[in-house]
Amino acid sequence: MSSKDYYQLLGIPRSAGAEEIKKAYRKLALKYHPDRCSGSPAAEEKFKELSEAYEVLSDPAKRATYDQFGYEGLKGRGFGFHDPFDIFREFFGAGFGGGVFEDIFNFGQPRRPSARRGRDLEFELELDLAEVYTGVEKTIPVVRSEACPRCGGSGSEPGSPRRNCPDCGGRGQVRAAAGFFSVVQACRRCRGEGTVITDPCGQCRGSGLTEKKKKIRLRVPPGVEEGMVLRKRGEGEASPRGGRSGDLLVYIRVRPHKFFRRSGDDIYCRIPVSFPAAALGTEVEVATLDGRKSLKIPAGTQSGQMFRLRGKGIPRLNGTGRGDQHIEVVAETPTALNSEQLELLRRLEETLTDSNRPRSSGFIGRLKEKLFSAEKGR
Repeated sequence: MSSKDYYQLLGIPRSAGAEEIKKAYRKLALKYHPDRCSGSPAAEEKFKELSEAYEVLSDPAKRATYDQFGYEGLKGRGFGFHDPFDIFREFFGAGFGGGVFEDIFNFGQPRRPSARRGRDLEFELELDLAEVYTGVEKTIPVVRSEACPRCGGSGSEPGSPRRNCPDCGGRGQVRAAAGFFSVVQACRRCRGEGTVITDPCGQCRGSGLTEKKKKIRLRVPPGVEEGMVLRKRGEGEASPRGGRSGDLLVYIRVRPHKFFRRSGDDIYCRIPVSFPAAALGTEVEVATLDGRKSLKIPAGTQSGQMFRLRGKGIPRLNGTGRGDQHIEVVAETPTALNSEQLELLRRLEETLTDSNRPRSSGFIGRLKEKLFSAEKGR
């Protein structure tokens, strides 16, 4: 899938809006649905690709990531993909109304719905900047529904099998008249499952599920950002009656750092330097996320001047290399001076010329030029 273009798959321009994306998916999904193509493997593969393209382009966050980083960027930022048939059912369920939807693909022969997918679980994970820099493995505690160990998720007492629903005859759906039309609806008695429990499991009381605490290991890659979502497939709630389990969605939060500020893959910090050291030049040690590094401050450095340590920023997520560290030098004005120090500063001030004041001399020069132009224009 990484070599294919989602926009090309749906036959739409990169500037396509939400309605244009829906329209393209609706047309092509109906065309390539396996039920309409006699189970053709090629059609099924095409159907899956179309569903994947629609899932990405219809989601603003996924689309923005795909447009910037491509398919590999989606995987690296924790975006996963849902079952293409689930996407199809959700898309057409609202527009076609259940029974009509089934009639379209079974030509009047109702099909028992597949088992519902389990619910997703959500967890908020807070990291510090050092963990973002190196990547880290975390343990996520969750409480989730799992298949009942006594009945194996069937909901029936062991040795007591489920029976076909007497109302729908095991099909999971019943046909009902609606004016001039005959529509197919999910059977109310069995809730579309086609079978009913005659002897409920004594442990789960027929639900097929029990609640369980679990610790899930999660590898957080270096370079994650605030607000990213990491997906752990199949680690969400179990599905009743053996369907696919939901996913665990882990939302990343990053604690503010007392020294560093992050912007993209770069980090920024400020270091104080004494006034004489800024004037004479010096060498200082600067804290980075992987230790202390030496930085040369040349003579005449001005307060607010920026320096860069290349490759000392945040690792690029699923990319090569790292960002940079930017250091702002803050020249400190000395305070609480004694009489000798004050005299030395006065003597220094008396010897300074415009050539020693790069900023103030430039400012005064521009000011004089403005005043002269104004007087000349009178």
